[in-house]
This record gives sequence, C-alpha cells and structure tokens, in this order.
Amino acid sequence: MTLFHAAADAYDRHRPGLPDEVVHLLASALHGIRRPALLDLGTGTGQVPAALLPVLPQLARLDLVDADRDMLHQAGIVLRPLLAGRAAAFHPVRAEEFTAPEEGYRADLVTCARAFHWMDRPAVLAMADHVTSPDATLAIMGDGSLWTHQAPWTVALRELIQSYLGAERRAGATGTYTGPNRRYEDDLAESPFSEVEEHHFPLRRVWTPDKVIGYLRSTSFARPALFGDRHPQFEAEAQDLLEEHASKEDGLVENAVFDVLLARRPGGVR
Repeated sequence: MTLFHAAADAYDRHRPGLPDEVVHLLASALHGIRRPALLDLGTGTGQVPAALLPVLPQLARLDLVDADRDMLHQAGIVLRPLLAGRAAAFHPVRAEEFTAPEEGYRADLVTCARAFHWMDRPAVLAMADHVTSPDATLAIMGDGSLWTHQAPWTVALRELIQSYLGAERRAGATGTYTGPNRRYEDDLAESPFSEVEEHHFPLRRVWTPDKVIGYLRSTSFARPALFGDRHPQFEAEAQDLLEEHASKEDGLVENAVFDVLLARRPGGVR
C-alpha cells in the first residue's frame, strides 16, 4: 500500500495547483519542439499535465507515473476532458521502475512536483537519462507543506497533530518522515542532468478552515487512518482551532515560495 492510498479524492479537491508563472516556465522549456512528449513522475491526480495541456496545444503524448492506482484513476478522470485526442498512458509503478513503453520512446520534458523526496533520486535520474531526448528538460518542483510552514496557525495545527500522533512527522501507518539528506542540486550535479537553473516564485495563499481539513486528509502526516477512531475528534478540534485563528488574523494565510529546478544535459540546445 502506498503512502497516499485512498487519498485521491481529497488530493484532487484540496491540494493547491501550480502557479501560472510555473506553468508558463514549463511550457517555455518545450518551445520549438513540434510534437513533444511529457513524462510526469509521481503524478498524483495529474495536476502538472492538467495545467500544461491548455497552454501546450502541440503536446502530443503524456505518460503519467504513480504507484498508487487510485491516484492514476483520479488523474484519468481529470485529464480526459483536456486531452482532445492526444495520447495519454498511465503507469502504475514507482518512478524508479518506469521503462520506455515502446521502442524509440523519448520524453522531452520530465516533471516531478512535490514528490522527489519520496523517491530513490539517483535511480530516478538514471532512469530519466535512458528515456529522454538529448535536449530534454527535467523539472523538479515543490513548495513545502503546511507541516513545514511557519505561521501562528500552522504551528498551532502542527502541535495539535503531534498531540495525537507524537512529535515525529508521520509518513504512513507505521513510518516517520526523514527529509532528504542532501540538496536536490547535489543529486543533479552528479547526474547526466547537471546543468541547472533555479527559479523561485513567491506566492500567497489564503486558506479556509474547511480547505485545510480537506488538505490534511490528503497528506501522509495527517490522513484519517493514522488517527483511527479518534479522527472525528481530531477534525473537530482542528476545525475549532482554525476558525479561531482565522477570526483573529487576516484569514489563514500561507506565504510560501514555489521552487523549480530546471535541469538539462550540459551543452543541450535551448
């Protein structure tokens, strides 16, 4: 069972999407390519391809990779109205296990949003080297989470979660989360995709209490199964806490930064 099993509906409805600036940056990486192919790793409910399809009419093929079949099923529902005849394939495997689906397959853009930390990163980068075109772009993206964000309301919410589940950040039914032991830039520097551009996009989100509760249901650190029969009690307390902070402050504001690393092979054509 994956960390996000049975969370697909909450993930689709409550996870923030990609900022417009990020969408256009990704689209620009495919400028001049007539019929590009997109490979999205850890696709979840398909947020990245859903954002790119409307702005990339030339996109010819999409391959979506996620070990959670529920997530892929939800991604199919989301993407079907956007495809307009374009080919999409869904691969229920871990990113490290993806192989070219046919002879001659080459992806022009590989994306990984909010998921690279869950992966065997050197193995993923080695895989990407085998399935991409010579001038392909690899985009590693993320913006943290409400667990890591430092605002009075997120700190109070984290403390409430910890009062139920313990001080360590949970990651599934029995595990705890351990962050990457080195920077993604260092992983990329030792990979074939060693030429890296950094892009940072400040953003401001205003949450409602209901939206935060839905978001928590989609996470590995506060999904309902972790609380057992205490989950209704937790959600009631979280709702009260969030409503109190929303009334005292200027709403539930998250000031974050969406980070994008665009990596290519040295000497590649832009």
